[in-house]
Amino acid sequence: MPIKSQEPVLAHQNQAFLESDAGRQVRILSEFLAPDVTFEKEDIRNTIVLFGSARTLPPSEIKKRLKKEKNPKEIAKLKRLSLVAEYYDKAHELSKRLGKWANCRREGYAICTGGGPGIMEAGNRGAYDVGTTSIGFNIKLPFEQHPNPYITPAFNMQFRYFFIRKFWFLFKARALIAFPGGFGTLDELFETLTLIQTHKLYKIMTVVLFGKAYWEKLINWQFLIDTGMINAEDLNIFYMTDDVNEAYSFVTKALEKHPKIPSATGVHDFGNLK
Repeated sequence: MPIKSQEPVLAHQNQAFLESDAGRQVRILSEFLAPDVTFEKEDIRNTIVLFGSARTLPPSEIKKRLKKEKNPKEIAKLKRLSLVAEYYDKAHELSKRLGKWANCRREGYAICTGGGPGIMEAGNRGAYDVGTTSIGFNIKLPFEQHPNPYITPAFNMQFRYFFIRKFWFLFKARALIAFPGGFGTLDELFETLTLIQTHKLYKIMTVVLFGKAYWEKLINWQFLIDTGMINAEDLNIFYMTDDVNEAYSFVTKALEKHPKIPSATGVHDFGNLK
C-alpha cells in the first residue's frame, strides 16, 4: 500500500532550509527588509544612536553588589567597572533630554541603541522615561546580549548578522553618541568614522565621544596625525565632552541647523547611507 504523504511545507516555512547554508541569502534579505517595514508603519524617519558597553552598571547597582559579594574575583571586577559607572547615569540623563527635544520636533525621531544591557539600557531607559520611541537592535550572541525592558515593543528587533545590524544603526541616524565601550563599541564607532571620512554618508553625521578621559587614554589621536595615518582635520569629525549639557547642546544645535537629509533616489527621504 502507498505510504500516506505528509502535508508539504512551503519553502519559506521550511525551518530546516531557512537555517541551512543555502538559506543564508533569505535570512540576510529578511533582516535587511523587515526593519524598514516597521519604520514606515510607525513613521520613524530619524534616529539618535547611543553606543556603549553592555557591561556598564550604574553606580547604585555596583554599590549594592559590592555589599553582598564575597568572591574576590567578582569584587575586583566590580571595582574595575566602578571606574566607568558614571556613564550609565549620564547616558540615561542625556537620552531623556534628547527624547524631550525629539518629542517637540515632530520629525519622526527615535532614540536607538543596540538593545542590550549597560549603556544601551540607559539610552533606551531615558527615552522610555519621557515617552520617546525607543529602538533596540539586538544581536544574537552566546553571552551578554539580551533585550532590556525599556525598548518600545514594535522596535525590539533581533539580528543574526552584525553587518545588517550596523546598516540599520546608520541608515536613519542623524547623530551618534559613543560612550565608553569595548571591542563592539570600537567596531561600530570606527566604521561610522570611516564612512564619514570617506563620504559614504549623504552628510556628515553629528558624532560625540562621551568621556574625554576614556577616549583620550584609549586612543592616541595625535599619534595618528603625527604618523600621517589621518589628517588633522579628521578630528573635526567628532566632538569630545564629559558634560551632558555640552553634548545635548552640540547635538541639538547641529540637528536643528540641518533638519533633513536628502536622498539620491527619493525613495527614502531620510536615508543616510549612499
